[in-house]
Amino acid sequence: MPMKVIAALIAVLVLLGAGGFFFVRPSNSESPAAAATGQGAVSAEATAMAVNSDAEAGHGVSPLPSPATHTQTIDIHAIPLGDGKVSSAPQQGYVYSCQTNFRGGGADHAGDWIEGDTWDLTKKVSVMGSISWPQAVFSTYVDGTERMLQGNGLPVDSLTGIFPIQRRDPAYQYDPNPNAIEPYTLSTLIPADPQIAAKASCVPMGAIGYALNGVAIYNALDDAGRDAVAHEVQDVCDGHPQQAGQYHYHGPSDCMPHADENNALVGYALDGFGIYSLYDADGREYQDADLDACHGTTSLVEWNGEQVTMYHYVLTQEYPYTVGCFRGTPVAAATRAPQGDGPNNRAP
Repeated sequence: MPMKVIAALIAVLVLLGAGGFFFVRPSNSESPAAAATGQGAVSAEATAMAVNSDAEAGHGVSPLPSPATHTQTIDIHAIPLGDGKVSSAPQQGYVYSCQTNFRGGGADHAGDWIEGDTWDLTKKVSVMGSISWPQAVFSTYVDGTERMLQGNGLPVDSLTGIFPIQRRDPAYQYDPNPNAIEPYTLSTLIPADPQIAAKASCVPMGAIGYALNGVAIYNALDDAGRDAVAHEVQDVCDGHPQQAGQYHYHGPSDCMPHADENNALVGYALDGFGIYSLYDADGREYQDADLDACHGTTSLVEWNGEQVTMYHYVLTQEYPYTVGCFRGTPVAAATRAPQGDGPNNRAP
């Protein structure tokens, strides 16, 4: 994914041990336990007082480019719009959604970057602001047959925009998201050795997985059942909060650890399978035609510190972006933040 802004280096996250242990300690003085429960959390309004001049201009921080060579296959000036691609069974290039009746929320107006049945990533506005979250924490470790995911829902070593979106923000005219980012307790177990289920299952509204920086990953739909990545306005890291304050992604983000690397793990789906970067081992960008109905493939990847040929999901620049359906057996996302979206929510 092309870099929107390069202003500073986001600290490199460390993956340790064959068991896949991954832990990031908050950079302030509070304990991981306090951070995980949201104690000492800083509101967007309070943190915004420290926003630098780049934030006022809508600038932010993205990871430095990977030295890997990439072959782009998708025209980011004319990405196919995913509107209407919601199915009642697994189908390539669609979201097999558990929810089929949609309320009609999401962005208020279609942006100028949407033209007919395509949209231009380079023309899309971003929510302004560069808010850091030093109290963010996320860890994962393997215990027997299960993998534990723990955190407080805030982005580790990553920035966000200013939410609620301010009236003076150019993004406000399209998507006046009134929600603030809030911490919550994440503690859930997923299979450490996931298996293909006899039948694929639908994906819910709300979290379908988590990135390695602790941010929830949602499916590709907004509250109106449209292409959320195209219609809704996100920040420079491609995230935004829903009505309960859960910050999340709907698609690829430059701020996901390893997202710009070849064949690299960027997160876990709730059925235990890994979600991998936009590029295969040779640096070729994945597209829907390369993937199955659940937006995945089987290839040689690094898994728990070993090279393993296994099934995994893949990020793409085209809809449905992350997970189209679950190939394994999903678990419920055990958080204290409500999943899904409320009637007044503008950011599912």
